[in-house]
Amino acid sequence: MLITTTENIPGKTYEIIGEVFGLTTNSKNVVRDIGASFKNLVGGEIKAYTEMQEESRELAIQRLKENAEKMGADAIVMMRFDSGSIGTDMQSVAAYGTAVKFV
Repeated sequence: MLITTTENIPGKTYEIIGEVFGLTTNSKNVVRDIGASFKNLVGGEIKAYTEMQEESRELAIQRLKENAEKMGADAIVMMRFDSGSIGTDMQSVAAYGTAVKFV
């Protein structure tokens, strides 16, 4: 599945199928939250949360692909991410774009 952040795919003609998305919400365990709280006191990267965001992004992309495949798409154009926090310990990530079929 070709995924691009651009509107056009050079050399390809396609028809639009429709909006496609992948969504996930994750949280880390209590032990990692405590470690993150200590890191917050001294500053610096909180690797547990960086890892959580990377995992969430990859899972959102996988679900985006699966959604597009179910629609019969060959590619996804204009792919974007959106993210937000739910409470103090959950992260939601949405990957979205436009599913297209090559003609």
